[in-house]
Amino acid sequence: MTTARRITRHRRVRAARKPAIGVLAAAGVAVGAWYATAGAATTTPNLAPTGTTVTLAAKFPYLSAGYNNTREWTRTTTAVAPNGTLRVAWPAADGVHVTPLTAAGKRSGADTVVKGTKEVGGLVAHNDGFALLTRVADTNKWKETAAAVVRYTNGRQTFRTKLTGTASHDTAPLLDGQLTWNGSKYGAYFVVHGAGGFADGHFGDKLSYVSAKGAKLSGGWSWGCSHNEGIALHAETTGAFTSLCFDDWRSGLFVSTGIGAPDTAPVVQREQCWAGYCGGTFPSRTGDLVKSATGRYATAFASRGAASAKKNPADTSGRGWTVKPRTSTHQVAVAFMKNRNSAPGKAVYLTSAAGTENTNVHVAPYGKDRLLVSWESMKGAKCASGTCTGTFTGTHLRLVDWNGKAQSADKVVNARITGDIAVLKDGTLTWAYAPVTPTYAKPLTGASPTTTTLKVARLKP
Repeated sequence: MTTARRITRHRRVRAARKPAIGVLAAAGVAVGAWYATAGAATTTPNLAPTGTTVTLAAKFPYLSAGYNNTREWTRTTTAVAPNGTLRVAWPAADGVHVTPLTAAGKRSGADTVVKGTKEVGGLVAHNDGFALLTRVADTNKWKETAAAVVRYTNGRQTFRTKLTGTASHDTAPLLDGQLTWNGSKYGAYFVVHGAGGFADGHFGDKLSYVSAKGAKLSGGWSWGCSHNEGIALHAETTGAFTSLCFDDWRSGLFVSTGIGAPDTAPVVQREQCWAGYCGGTFPSRTGDLVKSATGRYATAFASRGAASAKKNPADTSGRGWTVKPRTSTHQVAVAFMKNRNSAPGKAVYLTSAAGTENTNVHVAPYGKDRLLVSWESMKGAKCASGTCTGTFTGTHLRLVDWNGKAQSADKVVNARITGDIAVLKDGTLTWAYAPVTPTYAKPLTGASPTTTTLKVARLKP
């Protein structure tokens, strides 16, 4: 059993959270290697997305304040149904909106407004509706929201299943989550706050399974990575769903394994990973996990690498690590796992410019044997407490193979990627985003700006 720590704040704080004594660590062998940008292919595919504009029925606050009030995109999630139609989920003042679209990205009907909900934690599109991972009102000692999966069928709510509550001694004041579906059950992976029991007052993560009719199923775990600074989840046809977490105790990215994760989880990459430092590695704490036809996995993230990684002798639990980062700015890294239970080899780095900060890193399948990696860059980066400001210099797209070798030169595009990407049957990638140019010149203070339109991008291999 993992012993929880007496830390009661998780993220979105104005000042960096300092590591508690015994939580971080000092020397060991760094996992991962630093690589210069791989050589680009001699011919460049057309990586310019096309797009359509969708008018929204409410104002969408498209920015969120991350660690140290760092500017982040408010997540939009795009999902494709088996019949090829699309759903896009985005939050508004009156609840989470789910907008129906045709396969071409045009509005096909009125929004479904899921009343009494906050945050898009994940979305699954069905032919007759959708399922949404979100937060709903709850009664608990912290007066915080609960995690819930909400299913709509033909325009009507068919179930609303709470996944946290008094009986399980947990709440969900934020999700940073993922929702996936394997054809028979949902997997919901999200952050939890202990409200009683052994984890009272501490933050961890929870993996829950829900049936097609909304019943809670066995499997998963009640407490995992602690704190969890980033989540990725991939549905499997059989067995446990594959998941990743950025854990600040062991300091890095791990294959998450539930309550034993801080002790036994395979290491994907060591990173300096306490709040404010590791908090921006996955966009808005939610990452992409792509599976190949041969059963390998790929994920991409913003990384400062590890010049050294050592266990902390002051931590008597033996779990705490201290990682000294290789660079002050984040670079774009891709890691590959040979299966869902093992750690990868060395991470492959796609960028290396010391004065350039890279953020909002995504990866998606591109055709049969390539991957599309995207990120945003800023020059003149000024970094403090693990977060950086600077001048936005573009949204980059690059193709790589399943060894991380470049298959195209970088393409700087006008489209942004502000959430989950849907993959259509013909391999077309599509996603919805706020059609604005980002600025990273200063932290976000006050209310988010809003938009009443979304752009739906399409990129066909």
